[in-house]
Amino acid sequence: MAVAKVSLLDALHEHFGFDSFKGNQEKIIKSILSGKDTFVIMPTGGGKSLCYQLPALMSPGVALIVSPLIALMKNQVDLVRSYSSKDNVAHFLNSTLTKAQIKKVRTDLQTGKTKMLYVAPETLTKQENIDFFRELEISFIAVDEAHCISEWGHDFRPEYRRLKEMIDMISPNLPIIALTATATPKVQSDIVKNLELRAPEVFMSSFNRPNLYYEIRPKRKKEQTIKEIVKFIHLHKGKSGIIYTLNRKTTEELADMLVANGIKAVAYHAGLDATTRAQRQDMFLHEEVEVIVATIAFGMGIDKPDVRFVIHYNIPKSLENYYQETGRAGRDGLEGNCICFYSYQDVQKLEHLMRDKPLSEREMGAQLINETVAYAESAVCRRKVILHYFGEKYETEDCGKCDNCRNPKEKIEVKNRVVIALKAISALEERFGSDYVVNIITGKSNPQITTFRHDKLDVFGEGKEFDAHFWNSLLRQMMLEGLIEKDIEEYGLLKITEKGRKFMKKPYLIHVALNHQFEEEVAEEEEMAAQEAQPTADPVLFEMLKDLRKKVAKEKNLPPFVIFLETSLEDMATQFPTTTQELEKIQGVSKGKAIRYGKQFIDVISKFVEENDIVKPDDFVLKSVVNKSGLKVFIIQNIDKKMPLETIARNKELSYSQLLDEMETIVASGTKLNLDYCIDEELDDYAQDEILEYFKGCETSSLALAKEELEEGNYSIEQLKLMRIKFLVVYGN
Repeated sequence: MAVAKVSLLDALHEHFGFDSFKGNQEKIIKSILSGKDTFVIMPTGGGKSLCYQLPALMSPGVALIVSPLIALMKNQVDLVRSYSSKDNVAHFLNSTLTKAQIKKVRTDLQTGKTKMLYVAPETLTKQENIDFFRELEISFIAVDEAHCISEWGHDFRPEYRRLKEMIDMISPNLPIIALTATATPKVQSDIVKNLELRAPEVFMSSFNRPNLYYEIRPKRKKEQTIKEIVKFIHLHKGKSGIIYTLNRKTTEELADMLVANGIKAVAYHAGLDATTRAQRQDMFLHEEVEVIVATIAFGMGIDKPDVRFVIHYNIPKSLENYYQETGRAGRDGLEGNCICFYSYQDVQKLEHLMRDKPLSEREMGAQLINETVAYAESAVCRRKVILHYFGEKYETEDCGKCDNCRNPKEKIEVKNRVVIALKAISALEERFGSDYVVNIITGKSNPQITTFRHDKLDVFGEGKEFDAHFWNSLLRQMMLEGLIEKDIEEYGLLKITEKGRKFMKKPYLIHVALNHQFEEEVAEEEEMAAQEAQPTADPVLFEMLKDLRKKVAKEKNLPPFVIFLETSLEDMATQFPTTTQELEKIQGVSKGKAIRYGKQFIDVISKFVEENDIVKPDDFVLKSVVNKSGLKVFIIQNIDKKMPLETIARNKELSYSQLLDEMETIVASGTKLNLDYCIDEELDDYAQDEILEYFKGCETSSLALAKEELEEGNYSIEQLKLMRIKFLVVYGN
């Protein structure tokens, strides 16, 4: 064996320049070289590819490597070639190649120059390819991303189901190596069965990523959540990060918001053309942008070792997806922050997306979503929950690298309730899933329960003093404690373990942390945040600013509202801007206006803040580009098209009065709007001149006073506001 070890290390150094193997690599390679079927479960970054690349280079013939992503094949082949002096050492064969390129690949294979051939599963389904492969000397078949075989995997591909059939048509006795970065016990079982692996050597590396920090944050209103994300990124200035969202529209909106707030970011999703996607991926890899906001279309095979944070703006579809996506953080073994924003509304969106799918798919999807919800709402160590999901035990009580371990929840004593749950599972002969068990415990009947007469069981309704949420939390905790488990073959059915049976015979005190009040906590926090988000203007400062505006207006011989709108003064008395840059963030204040009139107002506010020891509400003001900017463009474009104002308001679900307010803010900021087409319909030339003359000499912003003083014209507040907007366009800019 010593000789084999030396020759393996020599081969490793010769072909890849490494001096030692990582983890199980050496054992896996020996298994493959001995011709055994081999199953490798190795998290991303563990050196999975080398496990089949080195044996392929050392064995006679060519290894066929099945890979699901055509887009990645070229990258994989380029990487292998970069270690070799010969380009023909590795090729790929898929639908992107021309006839001439296919001929070249076939020639290299026939002459024995190629050691690795990457193929898509579809390539194997073509009879001409099967016939061609039969004539070659094939060393082994490697099935990469083997989780694609299972419907329970995070990336199921139906064509993977036929792989064994195709392999047998090429040569029935070929050794098979299956490799995956993520696989639950159920998925592992599916892979072994479907590929008909013969007494495989199974190598499972730990799924624990000790350098990653996991945290769930309550997702509040859109602007608050985005503000939290922007603040987080500013705290990690210059570091690379990925933000995952559920849909394309959100990626675009969020990327725009980040850019508006001084963060270099781009959106990435399947709706972009291939050139743009490749360009944006390169920008991220070369650090021309700090953050990439993406749907799950991004990241497959991205090998950027220094991603410092992965943020999930929406809850992922499964815990496996979550593990895969967070796994892109900290691949270099250094800091990696994984933040997920969770709200039950996002869960409902995911459920809604499945409504048109076949029943079996809906049930499967619901099960996967429930596992993710369990993780999000859990009060125990997040690392423990993730590892348990992948069939791995985590014995440490406090990982110190997740929010639950850093801020532990209070534990409660649940001995008697655990007994009730175990009694229910036992009475149901371990033939039902958690939802059914919870209905029995809480006494919630339905036609199925009545048909089976389970409403007559002694345990029916025995735990009705607690809600379903509580019992679901407890069942999940009992799984983590090893008292019950889910059946791998019949996914979802609860079974009592040996430890659980001992507990039933001799119950003992058991304390667990339950987080069943997650939603209530979120609701309370949202309410508090909403209250905090509505600061009121300081009345003393507001009056001081009004007096100053009056003075400046007199000096300039302009009406006060031309200097600043009253709503702008209110905003100033709320936000306390003390620099020109801060003043520009006040609604209705353009850069030009801030420069022209701002200094005196900033001086008054600065003095007021200093004399009254005022703490500004938040030094960080989120610049909005989504709602306001989009609305502004919409209003300007539609007024240019001379659309009726009522129609513009209706299309944006605004009242007529709200639309006029928006228009006034737009023109106060320096944009001209030509409203003659709608004013001419409302007022004749005489009326327009009368109102404009009034505004020239008025000393107030009050439209009610204007209406009173112009009572003979019997003008409405809306008509006066329209004319005030026109006045601002003509005289204010």
